[in-house]
Amino acid sequence: MNMAKLEMTVGIFMLIGILCLGYISIKLGKMELLGGDYYTVSALFDSVSGLKPGARVEIAGVEVGKVDRIVLDPKSGDQAVVSMKIKSGVKITDDVIASVRTSGIIGDKFIMLKPGGSERYLKNNDTIRETESAIDIEDLISKFIHGKV
Repeated sequence: MNMAKLEMTVGIFMLIGILCLGYISIKLGKMELLGGDYYTVSALFDSVSGLKPGARVEIAGVEVGKVDRIVLDPKSGDQAVVSMKIKSGVKITDDVIASVRTSGIIGDKFIMLKPGGSERYLKNNDTIRETESAIDIEDLISKFIHGKV
């Protein structure tokens, strides 16, 4: 009887440990099991070179969302459509400017949003109209070397 009680206690302890490990893994990996509390907006860019899904979206240096997916625009075929998940408590005006930026000299790419002065806000599945594409450093260096700057 004593041995069965010990085995039951060890089994419960192991189950609690595995559940805690799973919870910590999900939190540290910033995964969402139920979709989270976000709304989606998209933007068209001429170039998103180096931007990856999962990249952060910032306003004034504060992370307000993340890049959900990047696809080629089926209508034009020559622009990238970036879908972003924005935290539902964050209101973005409809005249916001979305820019692809780099953190540091050789850092990761992210989307920076510069709010405008409009009274209207973007809703779920709206599109940001004003965008600034990523700067291609290799192209700039090439132009400088060949004297086209």
